[in-house]
Amino acid sequence: MTTTEAQAQTRILVQAAAQACEDKKGEDTRILELDPIDSGLSDFFLVTSATNDRQAIAVADEIEHRLKKEFGVYPNSVEGRRQGQWILLDYVDFVVHVFLAERRAFYDIERLRKSARPLTPAEFDAELKAALSEKTRAVRTKATAKASAAENGGAEAAKPKKAVKKTATKKVSASKAAPRKAAAKKPVGGKKSTRKA
Repeated sequence: MTTTEAQAQTRILVQAAAQACEDKKGEDTRILELDPIDSGLSDFFLVTSATNDRQAIAVADEIEHRLKKEFGVYPNSVEGRRQGQWILLDYVDFVVHVFLAERRAFYDIERLRKSARPLTPAEFDAELKAALSEKTRAVRTKATAKASAAENGGAEAAKPKKAVKKTATKKVSASKAAPRKAAAKKPVGGKKSTRKA
């Protein structure tokens, strides 16, 4: 898998995790696109809030279940599930943070990552669709170019075949003409030649 394909796959996983947050009523869900120089290990942080510890656990469970079911992806590690105040799901290329609202305000992870570009799930989804449509257009352009090259190559390859057929036709007509000449040399009247060969 190339780097761009891996990045596209990561974006799809982040979008699915953000959708799971929305489905479980996570509040103020944000996606932080981390600066590659500053981030070190991860490309994205997905941050969401819950009103109580049970909801935080439910949000984390839904994210984990959905990514496992739909993509076969498991978190590398899970922290804080027992307390439910700050649950961290580490998927290596992105990290999910599910906070209780007061814990999120206290740690203020968005402020700690000033170089990160914050996006709402809707903005992230729009960027993802745009990137995928560009990729689709590029693939279609390549396919069209290959098809036209094949047509041009096919037309050129067909010309020599026609020439071969004409040559073969001439040989066949020459061989058909030979028996006619032999038939013309037979004596008239149906008498057989008595000469010995």
